[in-house]
Amino acid sequence: MIKKINKYLDEVNTELSKVSWPGREALYGSVLVVIVLCVILSLFVFGVDFIFNRLLEIIF
Repeated sequence: MIKKINKYLDEVNTELSKVSWPGREALYGSVLVVIVLCVILSLFVFGVDFIFNRLLEIIF
C-alpha cells in the first residue's frame, strides 16, 4: 500500500513539473479581468432587478 502511495506521489510530482505556471504579471492581469467582469455582471443584474421591481410595482 505504501509503495502505491509513493508511486502516485512521484507521478504527481513528475506531472506538476511539466506544468507551465503563469508569471506574476499574467496572474495580475487575469485577476483584474475577473474582478472587472464580476463588477460589470453585478451591475447588470442589479439593473435588471431594479427594472423588474419597478415594473411589478406599476402593475400591482
